[in-house]
Amino acid sequence: MGKNVVVLGTQWGDEGKGKIVDLLTENADAVVRFQGGHNAGHTIVIDGKKTALHLIPSGVMRPGVTCVIGNGVVLSITALQREMAMLEEKGVPVRERLRVSQGCPLILPVHVALDQAREAKRGIKKIGTTGRGIGPAYEDKVSRRGVRLGDVFQAGFKEKLTEVLNYHNFMLKEYYGAETVDVDQCIAEVIADAKSILDITTDTVSLVHEIRERSGNIMFEGAQGSLLDIDHGTYPYVTSSNTTAGGVATGSGVGPLYLDQIMGITKAYTTRVGAGPFPTELFDDNGKYLAEKGQEVGTTTGRARRCGWFDAVLVKHSIRINSINAICLTKLDVLDGLDIVKVCVGYQDEAGQAVAWPASSEAFDTVTPVYVDLPGWHDSTVGAKSLADLPKNARAYIEYIEKAIGARIDIVSTGPDRVETIVLKHSFEL
Repeated sequence: MGKNVVVLGTQWGDEGKGKIVDLLTENADAVVRFQGGHNAGHTIVIDGKKTALHLIPSGVMRPGVTCVIGNGVVLSITALQREMAMLEEKGVPVRERLRVSQGCPLILPVHVALDQAREAKRGIKKIGTTGRGIGPAYEDKVSRRGVRLGDVFQAGFKEKLTEVLNYHNFMLKEYYGAETVDVDQCIAEVIADAKSILDITTDTVSLVHEIRERSGNIMFEGAQGSLLDIDHGTYPYVTSSNTTAGGVATGSGVGPLYLDQIMGITKAYTTRVGAGPFPTELFDDNGKYLAEKGQEVGTTTGRARRCGWFDAVLVKHSIRINSINAICLTKLDVLDGLDIVKVCVGYQDEAGQAVAWPASSEAFDTVTPVYVDLPGWHDSTVGAKSLADLPKNARAYIEYIEKAIGARIDIVSTGPDRVETIVLKHSFEL
């Protein structure tokens, strides 16, 4: 029998999922994206050459791997076209490898306009969205007025899209005082764009089950991180989809009993893009060190990431809500050169009492992290391929994190390239 493995982030995204999916797909038959949109950013480095992906699954760089954009993904066809063109310029035969669900809700120009108008109106209270229309597209989906990719080829599509555009244009003009979207132009563009990917549009639920039923190995690739989940993240500073393991079933059509393993990708420190709670955030030289050495700039937005110490409380929460059974620790090499590395092992409230998990974003702002100081290391870990290659204190750091989060670490990433990896246990080989 084949294996169905889920790979997702345990923090606020940017954990290095792209590299790990690419690494593990050597023996995969398919890689499936099940949520999010082109607000995601996965960077793959192969032989020193970088490839940044946003919509297309990271397995696209592997010959013979079928890449699937599932029904849980909100789709900007223009963003997909740009990404496909970029890959084709690199010699990647995208159309041979990629299939897109006919059930994908479409991100329309009016969604982008709404997203940006809302953030502008919020001012200093903005959530920090990417401004790419993700949230408004999901809102239309949930309200049952959304337009899906398969709808474009059905009778009555123009009337349906016109109704959606008129609805949102009214809000743009009357409430936000923003420019509206030209209805006729939008209809023509959506039809033309949909026709351009008609050959790769299909019933992906049936496709994925066909691969599963012939004992194929399937990787499910999460976007963003678990703490950005609409239900279990640091609400309202979250994304608009379920980034946790539960989203795999709804966003791909593969039931939970078919999932064999769930791997959590965890950065050796903590980062966050945009607004929202961040108990271990650093505003000192250590924070600058992590940001500079880790090149902490968002793949999608280009925004600087906020940096802080490793937070075991957050990761334990992610392990619980995802039933994660193994961890891949990434960017260990960024910690090289620090005299002391800290791990947050708990929170205290203003009265000094232990807090298990803050009930709201406002509650997060009142907690103080409880740290354990560990000795750092000055020898390089870059490119290490075995545990024996690591400095003693780096090995001790890995062992301490395992105990602090209550989960085993199977893989350690020591650099961006797929070969710069230590495999401690082989439980996730496909």
